[in-house]
Amino acid sequence: MMPTITAFERSPDGGRGLARDMHVRWALEEVGQPYDVRLVSFDAMKQRAHLAINPFGSIPTYEEGDLALFESGAIVLHIAVRHAGLLPDDANARARAVAWIFAAYSTVEPPILERATAVILERDAPWHDERLPLVDDRIRKRLAELSRHLGDCDWLEGAFSAGDLVMVGVLRRLQRSGLLNEFPNVAAYVARGEARPAFKRAFDAQLAVAMAASNG
Repeated sequence: MMPTITAFERSPDGGRGLARDMHVRWALEEVGQPYDVRLVSFDAMKQRAHLAINPFGSIPTYEEGDLALFESGAIVLHIAVRHAGLLPDDANARARAVAWIFAAYSTVEPPILERATAVILERDAPWHDERLPLVDDRIRKRLAELSRHLGDCDWLEGAFSAGDLVMVGVLRRLQRSGLLNEFPNVAAYVARGEARPAFKRAFDAQLAVAMAASNG
């Protein structure tokens, strides 16, 4: 059965591929699984039908047969477990790839999201100019740690995996900050992820939605 995912009817990112459905689209493209997309408005996400799938009223969701999932990390992991191509065969390597999914969302992303809040929502707050450098330093700490682990390798643990997919997706939020450029091997790592054909297909699909919304 073909899965159905949800995505923003009008994404706040304007088609930059930063909304969470991008991670799920990319994973599905990597494993060659066709999928349908149901676009939802901000109002629809707070209605009973959507809340029955995602009690937090956000996207993406994933429906396949009698399975309904929410949280992009859980969905990407489900896709990676169910289909070949995103997790290594070796049990230990597989466990490390899964660990990187958790690391991306739980360790690397929190200060990145904090920065987005500071830049977008707190720009006029009296503490903004003092707070932003502190947040940037926390991000630099994580990027330095990631840079040391990555070294001159193409991917985090040998071949490309779901861990890389999520990590690249998280790091892309920094592209306008200039912080990635301070760590050339991490910037190159993100560029390698974006160069993958599956990423490009996923990006083009979500961009088409944004373009249609802007023209509509």
